[in-house]
Amino acid sequence: MRVGVSVGSFGVAEVDFVTEAERLGADAAWSAEFWAGDALTPLAYLAARTATIRLGTAIVQLGARTPAMLAMSAMSMQALSGGRFVLGVGTSGPQVMEGWHGVRFEQPVRRTRETIEILRRVTSGERLSYEGRIYTLPLPGGEGRSIRSAMSPVHVPVYVAALGPANLRLTGELADGWVGNSFLPEKADVFFDPIREGAVAASRDFAELDLTVAVGVEFTDDVEEAGRRHAAGYAFTFGAMGSLATNFYNDIFARQGFAEDVRAVQELWRSGRHDAARKRVPIEIGLRTNLIGTDAMVLERLRLYRDAGVTGLRATLAGEDPHRRLADLARLLDLARRVEAEKLP
Repeated sequence: MRVGVSVGSFGVAEVDFVTEAERLGADAAWSAEFWAGDALTPLAYLAARTATIRLGTAIVQLGARTPAMLAMSAMSMQALSGGRFVLGVGTSGPQVMEGWHGVRFEQPVRRTRETIEILRRVTSGERLSYEGRIYTLPLPGGEGRSIRSAMSPVHVPVYVAALGPANLRLTGELADGWVGNSFLPEKADVFFDPIREGAVAASRDFAELDLTVAVGVEFTDDVEEAGRRHAAGYAFTFGAMGSLATNFYNDIFARQGFAEDVRAVQELWRSGRHDAARKRVPIEIGLRTNLIGTDAMVLERLRLYRDAGVTGLRATLAGEDPHRRLADLARLLDLARRVEAEKLP
């Protein structure tokens, strides 16, 4: 079970954090995009400042770029990083895609499939010709022609951020890995059963998929305070990260047994009672989706992730102090190595 780090707002301090994380033995650095900076530019800079750490997007938003543009960027990143790049993709949601990018949020699972298929044609050196429901290349009736990339063919690992059953099955069918979040290891089958179904249907080996999960990390003796604080952060997710009709986070927590809770939090948030919404989120959500507590408590949670089949963690370290974050990362890496060593004969 490898440990990577999630990187936030980029500046000199964050770049230094990643280079130190590499020195400590972190497996990967993951950048995201939503409505701030993009996910690719920071990784291109980090490619020049690092040597061994993998560089992944968690995630780039499908629909914000054409599939060919995404393939071009991925091939450039793979060349700049010496083969260390991992392309994590996801459909985001209608609020961001339609409100920020001006792209209709339609057929998200189909868009994921077609983007991956086009990207793999480009990166493998094939001449690009594709007929899909969303993308047809070249465009019919125009002057476009089928083109082959001028860059050398290269493998780009593609990971999919998926929460819904159909997209999870697609992940098992097509992807190299999974960009997971909202994950309780006690309910791993909610996620992994559909991924396994997709892999089996495509005659693939489920065990070969890299299954990564986002976790917040906070070492503390005041577990209840930290757990409630982390839980409260989900109020925005349940109340604002989607509409009444479409909220993928609410759906996945409902499938993990919290349907009544997320519905209540959403109602409170949308009625403007934000403090009440924060207090209504069960502390179990804060504690079970993160690594919070003493070394012994974090160690026990790591065993649950390992036994569930998680192969990688994308850790967000608590606090703003880079020295504390690095110290906590060193503790986490040590605990993860202990957990992995327990598997050895």
